[in-house]
Amino acid sequence: MKKIVVLFSGEGRNLHNIIKKLHNKECKVVCAITNNPKAKGLINLPIKSEVLRHNDFNSRKEHDKALVKLIGRYKPDLTVLAGFMRILTPEFTKNIKAINLHPSLLPKHKGARAIQDSFDDKDTEAGVTVHWVEDELDGGEIIVQERFKKSNNETLESFTCKIKELEYKLLPQAIVKILYES
Repeated sequence: MKKIVVLFSGEGRNLHNIIKKLHNKECKVVCAITNNPKAKGLINLPIKSEVLRHNDFNSRKEHDKALVKLIGRYKPDLTVLAGFMRILTPEFTKNIKAINLHPSLLPKHKGARAIQDSFDDKDTEAGVTVHWVEDELDGGEIIVQERFKKSNNETLESFTCKIKELEYKLLPQAIVKILYES
């Protein structure tokens, strides 16, 4: 069975969704790694987890070097960034085969404010992107992207719910596509 490692920083909703939909079915989630020891996603996590605090390192490069080494111990077929809120250095991007989930229609709205920026823009559509992790922030080749029509009476809360629902659908599909169709 193919193996994945999932990186996350916060609530872990996409991590838990991956476990629910894919773990021991389509693939084995061999470890969840967070940079945040207080990440809510660690609560009731039914798989092995590791914490690698970025604050324990003098530089991003040093953290990424340790992260690459930690991931390497699990020998995953793929590493999945699911809400991992770190800008990665070439130390990571050149050594790890990874995909990232992003809550906008890339190349628009890169970075951490993507949901708010997408909500605020005048576009009639929004969506979610899964892309390869490369040196440029949210700049890797798009693997899969799905969009929806924005409503005229949309609130940020209802808009965010639509984004999250699409993430829960799209990320597991992308993982299976990469593991078994590539």
